Amino acid sequence: MDELVRMKELIQILDEASRAYYQEGREIMPNERYDKLYDELLSLEEKTGTVLAGSPTQKVGYEVLSELPKERHEEAALSLDKTKEIETLQSFLGTQPGVLSWKLDGLTVVLTYEGGTLLKAVTRGNGEIGEVVTGNARTFVNLPLRIPFTGHLVLRGEAVIRYSDFNRMNEEIEEESKYKNPRNLASGSVRQLDPKVTKTRSVNLIAFALIEAEGFDSKNSFMEQMAFLDRQGFETVERVLVTSGTLPEAVHGFAEKIKHYDVPSDGLVLVMDDLAYGRSLGRTAKFPRNAMAFKWRDEMAETELLAIEWSASRTGLLNPVAIFRPVELEGTTVSRALVHNISVMEELGLSIGDRIRVYKANMIIPQISVDLTAEELKRAQHAPLPRRFDVPERCPVCGETTEIRDEEGVRTLFCTNPDCPAKRIKRFELFVSRNAMNIEGLSEMTMEKLISEGLVHHFGDLYRLREHRAEIAAMEGFGEISADNLLKAIEAAREVPLERLLTAISIPGIGVAGGKMLSRAFRGDLRALRAAGPEELAAIENVGEITARDIAAFFRDPKKSGELDDLLTEITLKEQENTQEQTLEGKTFVVTGAVHHFENRDALKAFIEARGGKVTGSVTKNTDYLINNDVNSNSTKNKTARSLGIPVISEEEFLNL
Repeated sequence: MDELVRMKELIQILDEASRAYYQEGREIMPNERYDKLYDELLSLEEKTGTVLAGSPTQKVGYEVLSELPKERHEEAALSLDKTKEIETLQSFLGTQPGVLSWKLDGLTVVLTYEGGTLLKAVTRGNGEIGEVVTGNARTFVNLPLRIPFTGHLVLRGEAVIRYSDFNRMNEEIEEESKYKNPRNLASGSVRQLDPKVTKTRSVNLIAFALIEAEGFDSKNSFMEQMAFLDRQGFETVERVLVTSGTLPEAVHGFAEKIKHYDVPSDGLVLVMDDLAYGRSLGRTAKFPRNAMAFKWRDEMAETELLAIEWSASRTGLLNPVAIFRPVELEGTTVSRALVHNISVMEELGLSIGDRIRVYKANMIIPQISVDLTAEELKRAQHAPLPRRFDVPERCPVCGETTEIRDEEGVRTLFCTNPDCPAKRIKRFELFVSRNAMNIEGLSEMTMEKLISEGLVHHFGDLYRLREHRAEIAAMEGFGEISADNLLKAIEAAREVPLERLLTAISIPGIGVAGGKMLSRAFRGDLRALRAAGPEELAAIENVGEITARDIAAFFRDPKKSGELDDLLTEITLKEQENTQEQTLEGKTFVVTGAVHHFENRDALKAFIEARGGKVTGSVTKNTDYLINNDVNSNSTKNKTARSLGIPVISEEEFLNL
């Protein structure tokens, strides 16, 4: 009976995590934690011989609930059985040749072509029925809409957002709006109701399987199928032909590449090259038997949990952060990890002083794998542990009461104070940042002091701080000279171009690039922008209907509009005319390292953009030049550029272009 109770509990937990991950683009528990609970459920089902209705072990993908049209797949799009052991892969392969490739971490899409033209695109959905996203797929940056092959063609691919594009998009938006990971962003982008939004997200389609090609002779080879897709113009997944003997070396090769791989991947896929043999193996209710997934075995370290800190956000959400004795993981020292929410803390059984095991999810994000002390106690007591940690009843920022909210079984902590300074600090951080109003010397700590002293409530108050010089000079850590320096920096930031003002004032969905885009679209006329309706805004390239509605609502909000009016009494908008010849139009640059000819890297980026060039954060095959004064260094960006044949040039070489 206890085992059945635990199975029901696990089904509920896993269903909530899947719903958040697949349908809402949220992650409420680490992948490693999900896998562990899934394996526990599978083990209990095998032990008891009972499989309860709705068990995640019998499901594929997500249940389709959105407003997009639905369609049944011609052939079921199943998930794969998985392992973390190379020996299991070797046993699975046996004496057959296999194909090893990346397991891409995005959203699977099934594409159908007729007469050489894209007919439809459908998400995997629950494996049987998916969502029709044809209009969105037409905006994928690398997807061929016409191909040489004119027969009936069906293939599967992964819609992904590269890390370089993901980082670029995050650089262009305010801190609180930043996307959490490229996988969730890709999933949400593909399943948009408005293709205009998808178009702005730089979604790529990487083909990984040919399902049907009318009249094409594949020579009974998976590798030949993929070569055929290459010839049609698709970007296909990187792959290598292996045997059981060469498999370990191939896995090691992929493990080395993932450190610099620009496409999100959470492991590898091994598939039989012999198509007829693979089909003869059949399938289970959930998995095909011709392929298996290999998930990276994360490097683990044991340490001691020292404290739980609660990090406040602009929304009022208080995120638990585990602080532990520093350990080395994947070549770096880590001492803290986000624990997502109270539900995850309860599931882990966290308590200060416990021995815990930590890892980096996909070699990047620090996570807690297991509380070893709690597991030992659980085994000794033969029952789950009650909560063993304290949840603060007062907000660590404002001291007001907190409340635990239960949203579909996920318990989170919130500050109830609508005027909590934490909800304002992040807005002010963006406002004073270099790409916004560029007020030097206004750190988060200083901003906290100014707000807590009651000197700043609205943006315009920053420009009236000269009236409080004596109070600022008397603040801890300040003095006469520091106060004067701060006030001089504020005075120097009274004149600003419209594009930077728009970046500064926290318009939903508008960051650095968005500010420039709106400024150009309205030719620097703020009055016209404030009067624009959603339809006029949606007509601007790269502005979707949702973003257009958010922008219009922002300027029509009496409180926000009043704050902007107040700010405009303190600052001056300067006209920005670009008279530069567009000598760099069509060229993409990445800037890294120290600069000598320019004040800072942002000044160099502005120089490039003023001449029509584009600046991104990461080196990809679309980069034309990497600017780095240390051209011979072995930095990651230099190595990536050299491997892709992209010139690494100094500032002087750049200026001579």
